Amino acid sequence: MATAELPHGDSAGTILGHPKGLFVLFFAEMWERFSYYGMRALLILYLTKHWLFSDGEAGVIYGAYTALVYITPVLGGYLADKYLGQRKAVVFGAVLLTFGHILMGVEGDGGQDLAVLNVFWLALAFIIVGSGFLKANISVIVGQLYPRTDTRRDPAYTIFYMGINLGAFLGSLLCGYIGETYGWSYGFGLAGFGMFLGLIVFTRGKPLLLGRGEPPKPLGKGLEWGLYAVGLVAVAVAWWMVQNQAVVGGLLGIFGGILVAYVLGIAVFKLPSEDRDRIFAAMFLIFVSIVFWALFEQAGNSLNLFTDRHVDRSGVPASVFQSLNAAYIFLLAPLFAWLWTALGKKGLEPSAPFKFGLGVIQVGLGFLVLVWGAQASGMDAAVPVIFIFLIYLLHTTGELCLSPVGLSAMNRLAPAHMASLIMGTWFFASATGNFAAGLISAAAGGEGLEGAEAGKELVLSVYSTVGWYAMGIGAVVLVISPLIKKLMHLDTLKDDDTAAADGADEAYPVAARPAE
Repeated sequence: MATAELPHGDSAGTILGHPKGLFVLFFAEMWERFSYYGMRALLILYLTKHWLFSDGEAGVIYGAYTALVYITPVLGGYLADKYLGQRKAVVFGAVLLTFGHILMGVEGDGGQDLAVLNVFWLALAFIIVGSGFLKANISVIVGQLYPRTDTRRDPAYTIFYMGINLGAFLGSLLCGYIGETYGWSYGFGLAGFGMFLGLIVFTRGKPLLLGRGEPPKPLGKGLEWGLYAVGLVAVAVAWWMVQNQAVVGGLLGIFGGILVAYVLGIAVFKLPSEDRDRIFAAMFLIFVSIVFWALFEQAGNSLNLFTDRHVDRSGVPASVFQSLNAAYIFLLAPLFAWLWTALGKKGLEPSAPFKFGLGVIQVGLGFLVLVWGAQASGMDAAVPVIFIFLIYLLHTTGELCLSPVGLSAMNRLAPAHMASLIMGTWFFASATGNFAAGLISAAAGGEGLEGAEAGKELVLSVYSTVGWYAMGIGAVVLVISPLIKKLMHLDTLKDDDTAAADGADEAYPVAARPAE
């Protein structure tokens, strides 16, 4: 029976007033994020210390990898919507991810051993495509557990997103510590074990999903296995692309240009004036988000290397500090939700464009604070670790001003028939930002520098430049935010059955992570 034909209900019982299936999804997603962020915490260090790539090469590889992670949900989401259904797609994605994380544990002797290095590229490819099948679909099942008008939908997504951040926190903390302390294969192996646990939770919890996420129409075995074969072909393509990073950048530029032109063409020629203006406002926010993610995503890239080499960590592995972002979200997300609500009741809540400006300013300020701290402590001295806590704090408060606000704005501004297209453009911008982050990291890495002090000076120079640029861009966004708000025509927004239901899924997921 198709998902849409099944009655909603609590026949399997509830926990905290929510269907038990929500907590199956919570723990499955928690373990998936544990594995992803656990591996991410180690990746740039693994590239430079084990495979002996230069900082510049490693930065571009990392950027291409994370960009592809954001692109593949287009394939996974499409195949699930048309044929597989979300549940089968999630299982397939989890299998690919588990296999990819297992392959990450094959480290060989390091250096540029071509045979083992190809296993590493294959591991990344499995993780890229697996993320596309899983991440594109597991959050959809959350919404399917509830009727369209159920007031529990928004709290359900908040609970679900807390699982994301719990997994990110524990993965960065544990896999990072074990990988750097006891060996790469142990850290990656723990990440793989986490993903395997997520797969078990999801498959064993199938009865609690109440039949949600099944194929939209009967699916023959031949077609099903054919779709899995398409996924494996995508793995082969990703294996090639992650080794040819320039191709990834070129494709992002070409398809990004086509996508933007297509969206603007629809807005100009097919939409009434107010809907057209709202699309213009959405596209403005999307372009601003690229700047934010390009800087924010230094966390797993150049900032991880900087922490490893130039910060007084008192023996704490550098990768562990990536857990700070998730920890801050746990602490601050409820505060931000309360703040926006309280200001809204008084008519003082900042507009979405103004919040975007604040987000970009804060991510830039984070880099400037780190530069100031490093310079104040002396170029020949280790940077006090408090400045790493501060940069992650400012980047997290910036994220909370931009990421959940952006998800909400895309849902509000897009006409119902363009909702998926605009959301896809939003995530495509995240992919572009991640690739740009790799280029920034490559610039911070430099080539041919001799001595730790020279490397430190270069990184701080790049951080100072991008920090001031971000501050300037954020200030411009603040200044023109009233104009962008006017284009949003918030006073004439009207609900319809489809838009209201779609928007309820991610109205204010205050604990959301980028691209997730």
